[in-house]
Amino acid sequence: MSIPEHALLRALLARDAGWVSGEALADKFGVSRVAVWQYFDKLRAAGFTLETQRAKGYRLVAPPPGLHAPLIEILLKVRPRDFTFTVLDEIDSTNDEAARQLAAGRAAPFAILARRQTQGRGRLGRAWHSEDNGNLYISFAFRPQLEPARMTPFTLWMGLNLCDLVANFTTLTPGLKWPNDLLFDGRKAGGMLTEARIDADQIRDLVFGLGLNINSPAAGWPSDLARRAVSLSELAVAPIDFNRLTAALIGRVLLAYDKFVDGTHVETFADLWHRYDVLRGKTVTVLEGKNRHAGTVLGVDDDGALLLRDEHGRTQRFRAGEVTLEKPAA
Repeated sequence: MSIPEHALLRALLARDAGWVSGEALADKFGVSRVAVWQYFDKLRAAGFTLETQRAKGYRLVAPPPGLHAPLIEILLKVRPRDFTFTVLDEIDSTNDEAARQLAAGRAAPFAILARRQTQGRGRLGRAWHSEDNGNLYISFAFRPQLEPARMTPFTLWMGLNLCDLVANFTTLTPGLKWPNDLLFDGRKAGGMLTEARIDADQIRDLVFGLGLNINSPAAGWPSDLARRAVSLSELAVAPIDFNRLTAALIGRVLLAYDKFVDGTHVETFADLWHRYDVLRGKTVTVLEGKNRHAGTVLGVDDDGALLLRDEHGRTQRFRAGEVTLEKPAA
């Protein structure tokens, strides 16, 4: 009989404050005690910290620091029946892999997760530092069949949900810099990239990717990122439960996507934006192509476009662009 891995893992998680008997587990699931021992040895190899005592059994001391697919499966509380996900050791880009699998006909929705990306990227083709160092690299694939005009506030909406998730999961207070950066006091902890394939007048394939710095050490950044990047664990001064946060994030993204598709996101969009917006009232420069526009941020409209009051008091509206905060005069 094959080892019921998920059942054994659930038993261990359900009693993570105490001990679980190997003999009792073997009897319950109809396997040998040696098979149970071998499975827990496999968990140790995957990064679980387990304590073993004769006559007591096994006790979970700490979860693994990196991605563990069966653990994520168990921790997922929100999961559409047709949703699947794949965990890879290494890939060029999770967004590119999701797009390739959509093109090959894989049923959506699904997600691609990787421990490392060799060609991770953010907006405007910028490289995204993607080493196997405790950070999350994940892309979601959908087939929304929506008009392209409907998609304007999508990335912003998903970013607000990411902020809300992080705020609820930790004691930290994130902010969202329009249109796609998760910030803490000006330092970047996450970013998002949405890419779409349009057929006729509909979005056929949609890939939403995000990178989130979870447990990377402060000393692990390249020199050009050391002052600009930060991880959640560095801010919390404690490790973050990586797989529990990943499972919560997957569930939140799937719920947020459903709300966006059915239009109910408008009920909370404005409230979330006011809560997490880091630009309102700030003096910024918006780079739109080769054109630079300076002014004060008023907020965003219902479509997620940035509203900017220029030096002549006129309100300008930007659907896309690169925002730079201007430093106050000394």
